[in-house]
Amino acid sequence: MEKEIADDLFGKLPNEIICRIISFLPSESALETSLISSMWRSLWNTTLAKQITTDDDAADAVFEFVSHFNQHDPLGHPRKLQLHFGKLGDLLLATVSPNNKLRLEFSTENRETPRHFGWHLKLNHQRDQTLVSHQPSPSTFFVKFLYLKSVSSFGNEAVSSMIPCFEFLENLKIIECEELQSLHIESSPRLLSLTIFDCQNLKSLHLKTSKLRSFRYRGFLPHIWTEHHFNLADAMLDFRQGPGYGGFKSSDFDPMLLTIKNAQVLTLCKWTFQTLIWPSLLPLQANFTFYKLKELWWIDNWEERFSIDPLISFIKLCPALEQLYVTNGPKSYCMARTALPWKKGNGQTKLAHLKVIKLVGFTTEDDETNLAEHIRDLVRVEPLIISSIKTEKRV
Repeated sequence: MEKEIADDLFGKLPNEIICRIISFLPSESALETSLISSMWRSLWNTTLAKQITTDDDAADAVFEFVSHFNQHDPLGHPRKLQLHFGKLGDLLLATVSPNNKLRLEFSTENRETPRHFGWHLKLNHQRDQTLVSHQPSPSTFFVKFLYLKSVSSFGNEAVSSMIPCFEFLENLKIIECEELQSLHIESSPRLLSLTIFDCQNLKSLHLKTSKLRSFRYRGFLPHIWTEHHFNLADAMLDFRQGPGYGGFKSSDFDPMLLTIKNAQVLTLCKWTFQTLIWPSLLPLQANFTFYKLKELWWIDNWEERFSIDPLISFIKLCPALEQLYVTNGPKSYCMARTALPWKKGNGQTKLAHLKVIKLVGFTTEDDETNLAEHIRDLVRVEPLIISSIKTEKRV
């Protein structure tokens, strides 16, 4: 009863008063008010719509929109901007949110023929004087987290002109850019996290960044060129769809291998290790270890004739491993079995810290038992096994 009375009291307040009340809440609590009712949710979904004709117009409109956003009064100005591009039917939806986040999502549903493009993004660089007028004043919103979705040949120039002005950008996500064929990212040490998901035609990735700590990639393996060395703490290399270009060699992957050597969290496909990493490590086994790796997400393909050797050989290189997640991906790419020898066990190869093993996608208990028996020879303590067939059991 008291709750209903409170809801009625708020329902009678003008929107301006409600927005003012929300402005006094911490960011996370303020966002939670959108769950109270449809009336409160509508306050968060107010959208400003504009008609534009060029990429330059889009950049100007987004900068003006961002400059009016006040993190201390998140509902004092619309959080969403919808830009309509002339008669083409193309759309750009820009959304700002607390904690310095900007999301740009493009829609090109009326384009019949895809047009592949290359992209050179210069991040966190010294501003050109022609761009100074775009930058919001120091008291307003600064973009630290940028989310780009479905950028195509339409819109990529607008984004390219915006990015140099985001001097404080730390986290960049590029999602589902189907027409993107080559990507060159050049940044200062401010950029710490880069995510690229489901850009299915990306063939070439050139990274010129020195302080990247998190790199998360999902899609076909592109040719990756790292111009500077950087040490990743979190690396997701989900290449389960296979290589995206022909003629690849294990030596092409060597620079990337050095960036993941000190990772604490790693996602890796069996075929990637088997084909691109193991040939380079084989001569260096005694001198190369992933000595900081604590969490391994291993993507396997067990529809082929099963071989556990690649996984066992890899975890023997991870003395600090604490958590192991093995996913049986029946659609994961697989290469012809290598003739290279795998690392054999010995009395000194023991994992002293492995506590949890989670198995996902296994279809028979025999497969799980087989894996458990091999791991038993490598551990000093009994890890908890979370099974996809049984809820949980011990080795």
